[in-house]
Amino acid sequence: MSAEAAKHARQLLLKEYRGVLSTHSQAMPGFPFGSVVPYCLDAEGWPLILISRIAQHTRNLKADGRCSLLVGERAAADVQAAGRLTLLAEARQLSEAADIEAAAQRYYRYFPESRDYHRVHDFDFWRLEPVRWRYIGGFGAIHWLDRVALANPFAAGDGAAERGMVEHMNDDHAPAIARYVAQAGLPGTEPAQMAGIDSEGFHLRIGQALHWLPFAEPCETPLAVRQALVAMARG
Repeated sequence: MSAEAAKHARQLLLKEYRGVLSTHSQAMPGFPFGSVVPYCLDAEGWPLILISRIAQHTRNLKADGRCSLLVGERAAADVQAAGRLTLLAEARQLSEAADIEAAAQRYYRYFPESRDYHRVHDFDFWRLEPVRWRYIGGFGAIHWLDRVALANPFAAGDGAAERGMVEHMNDDHAPAIARYVAQAGLPGTEPAQMAGIDSEGFHLRIGQALHWLPFAEPCETPLAVRQALVAMARG
């Protein structure tokens, strides 16, 4: 049961792209401090956030890296019957130039507008390293989980494998992407762009919203991804 719960928890983490970050307040000791942050997942499948150096939550994390990220299903009619996931984590600021560059390249694909304020307004990348997960899949479906995240086989190293596949799809296969949008019933008011690929599916960015679509079966190689994308385009 825990393996199935972990899968559902991971899919919720992939489907959403913003959550409530809770930190230990320095201004009001003893109280938690909540703020909304966007995120994408790094090569380890861990949340990657970009936050301002002057933000209250950044000051809190610098003093105490223990935090939590609450993610819930967007637009749920009944929030208590919907899935939600709380990640208890240690937040680490990225400091190595290679790590920062890899994070930037990945994060910009998900949130293109971040490119400007990252470079100009003193924002830094932080990674939320999981300690434990609490997943609630609805009434009575409550689980403590130790393993939820999966490493992305295509984002390892400098992420060239994933980046190449994403750029190829965006440059050469716009009709296929439009078909994925139509099949999933996603809003088609703006052209979709592929933002990322992992072993279980891929992210599409439509305007400022992100949507994750699953593969029928997990894919561990670029060839498997190609075959899965062709099959999905054919319907």
